[in-house]
Amino acid sequence: MRYRTLGGTGIEVSVHCLGTMMFGSVGNGDHDDSVRIIHSALDRGVNFLDTADMYSGGESEEIVGKALKGRRDDVVLATKVHFPMGEGRNRGGNSRRWIVKEVEESLKRLGTEWIDLYQIHRPDHTTDIEETLSALTDLVAQGKIRAFGCSTFPAEEIVESHVVAERRALHRFRTEQPPYSILARGIETSVLPVCQRYGMGVLTWSPLASGFLTGKYRKGGAIDLTTGRAALAPARFDPTSPVTVAKLEVVERLTVLAESIGRSLPELAVAFTVAHPAVTSVIIGPRTMEQLDGLLAGASLTLDDATLDRIDEIVAPGTNVYHPDGAWTAPVLADASLRRRPVADRAAAA
Repeated sequence: MRYRTLGGTGIEVSVHCLGTMMFGSVGNGDHDDSVRIIHSALDRGVNFLDTADMYSGGESEEIVGKALKGRRDDVVLATKVHFPMGEGRNRGGNSRRWIVKEVEESLKRLGTEWIDLYQIHRPDHTTDIEETLSALTDLVAQGKIRAFGCSTFPAEEIVESHVVAERRALHRFRTEQPPYSILARGIETSVLPVCQRYGMGVLTWSPLASGFLTGKYRKGGAIDLTTGRAALAPARFDPTSPVTVAKLEVVERLTVLAESIGRSLPELAVAFTVAHPAVTSVIIGPRTMEQLDGLLAGASLTLDDATLDRIDEIVAPGTNVYHPDGAWTAPVLADASLRRRPVADRAAAA
């Protein structure tokens, strides 16, 4: 396993980061088995673990905490905050009130005194970015976190965060965690260049495009909407959807390419994300030991320029075949009222 420096933090992390979203009730509910998978990854050189408070309602953090007993000093531990935890108001978001409270809950679940990388899981337009950065800066000073980053932020908000941090003498986001795969290359246009400009570490998620690049789903084949990720969001796997059809068309071409170099489609998909110069680490999220073995089997794969050129021909740089599942959508796109004047004020002349 190779290691890269995480942004300007001086922390060295493995190029593969073990994501733990699938450990807990939404995936592998067997705690002992999940711990064995984590230990296997650590034994094979992975030193970077990523989780979040909301994964299985905190259960994922608890599993990670069990796995790290006696091994904490050897692991770079990342978790996230933002999404609601439980019922009631003010139990989510990016406010100082919630961040200060929830970091304590994460520390308890993880069974640790510090978090190496604390990430803001999504933007929150109800909270001033200065409020968020100020709270995180204080947590660094208190020793509860070592560094902090953002996840799935658009380029303009990353830039704004750095401007605010400089003006207010606050610590800045050291990392960004965006979705990135052969089927979702949109971040190549601005997010990745912005991260490079600011010297940020980048740990990408969903290299297998929510399972479409595993080879499990093929054109003309049946898609079981009752199990796995398809059961969690069946609309995203609907075989009659034009978006699903487009994804499956690309999968066929990528499968042929992978076979031509003697590798599997998942190996090709993960190696593609590792090859970008802005990417520090790629999050792999196995549910089973077999899946972990398959993902790590391709860790030594180096894609040559000819193979990367073929991928560019199949999916053009900077384009998305689909909008990544779970990615942040700008409010101005989600709420029509934000991009429409009142009816009485829409005409050019009275």
